[in-house]
Amino acid sequence: MNEIKLGKLEKIKDLRSIWKNEEYDFTPWLAKEQNIKLLSDELGISIKVLKTEASVGKYSLDILAVNEDTNENIIIENQLEITNHDHLGKVLVYGAGYDAKTIIWIVKDYNEEHKQAIEWLNEHSDENINLFLVKIELFKIGNSEIAPHFEIISQPNDWTKTIRSNQSNTELTGMKLVDLNFWQGFSEYLSDNRTTFSIRKAQPQHWYSLAIGSSDCHIDLTVNKNGEVACSLWIENNKSLYNKFFEHKNEIETELGYSVKWDYKEGSKASSVDIRSDFRLDLKNSDLSKGYEWLLNKAEDFKRVFRKYL
Repeated sequence: MNEIKLGKLEKIKDLRSIWKNEEYDFTPWLAKEQNIKLLSDELGISIKVLKTEASVGKYSLDILAVNEDTNENIIIENQLEITNHDHLGKVLVYGAGYDAKTIIWIVKDYNEEHKQAIEWLNEHSDENINLFLVKIELFKIGNSEIAPHFEIISQPNDWTKTIRSNQSNTELTGMKLVDLNFWQGFSEYLSDNRTTFSIRKAQPQHWYSLAIGSSDCHIDLTVNKNGEVACSLWIENNKSLYNKFFEHKNEIETELGYSVKWDYKEGSKASSVDIRSDFRLDLKNSDLSKGYEWLLNKAEDFKRVFRKYL
């Protein structure tokens, strides 16, 4: 039997041997699409960079971004050192300055009191405000290329916030609880299956949004109380984009391999392209895999085809 030779994983302790300066080296690196995607995938948030070194009064925010699913602001503050009070204050000032719903503090290492501060803020802040403390690390094996790794140190407690936002158990019963259970299962399904999508936070609602690389449109997956599931391309405030898609209706449906419903929504700023399942799920059944498989397949189809016409 041949001996299996394995390399030794080596951690690069001095981050500044790779990024000498936060402003001129690390921030531009992180702002690149392929690198911000690493962070997006780890957090389960679709992050689109808007600007680096964004002005906040006399200060400068490292990265101003937006959540592509919600169009809400995200601020990212970088610190290639151990956490300190100065940067903790900055992330709060920058978050307030841009009315950010998501605050991300990326550090080399952390003090326990700063971790506790972020956890306390997550516990006691508005349910729509989410703070993340993230550690950046670098690794290599032998002479391999250096690989970055983001480790989440502190993040929002989604279940606690979901419960608190509803204020009472009676409000999180019935379909709300069924919806939450369904999308939590779908998130786990995405984790277990190869997908091009970032995993989102499950919410007690009948829809689950996925980004496809444009702020003008996104995919909405839905489940109704009768167990019907649907996949929709939702186009916000851009009738011209809908018309562009519709001009290629025949090509799009040929590439998809099935017909879809085109809905201009006269009198509304939004438009949509939809397909609904020809089956119903028992939402109280523990095996919902048929629905999850259908939703993921249709979402991947929509992303693959419609992105060609953006």
